[in-house]
Amino acid sequence: MEPEVFVDILSDSLFLVIKLVSAIVIPGMVVGLCVAVFQAATSINEQTLSFLPRLIITIIALIFGGHWLTQELMDFFTRLVEMIPEIAG
Repeated sequence: MEPEVFVDILSDSLFLVIKLVSAIVIPGMVVGLCVAVFQAATSINEQTLSFLPRLIITIIALIFGGHWLTQELMDFFTRLVEMIPEIAG
């Protein structure tokens, strides 16, 4: 059992977390930026105006990307389970 194996598992898991979270957060950030530019151009200072579009886009991203997110998590878990003999032995 070498320490490099655990470093590889940690880096793979952190990369997976970044990839999955960014698939949900980035569309909401883009819509939030567009709404903020619209609010600045029209001088509308309603705080709740930016919340609803971001919420809707986040839900849509979860609906359309949910299968991919679940598949990525399942693939990672399968790789971890397959690595058990290498780690233990």
